[in-house]
Amino acid sequence: MRFSKLSGKEIVSLPACERLGFLGDCDLTVDEETGRIRSLIVPENKNQLSFFIDRRYLEIPWDRVRKIGNDMIIIDFADILK
Repeated sequence: MRFSKLSGKEIVSLPACERLGFLGDCDLTVDEETGRIRSLIVPENKNQLSFFIDRRYLEIPWDRVRKIGNDMIIIDFADILK
């Protein structure tokens, strides 16, 4: 699947069903040797005026992606937040 098709999908975490944003707003870390995605870098601050504030990011390993659907990407990372 091409990144252009993924970029409009919303990222939702389990088990709380929290909306984290859209993949197009995230950064990806990629393994240079294999070309595979290693993790998603998701901005934690969703405020529109976040350019005035130091942004915090949450790194989610790609193996936490449980399902890529038509409209969203389901991620299970409850134990990462604890």
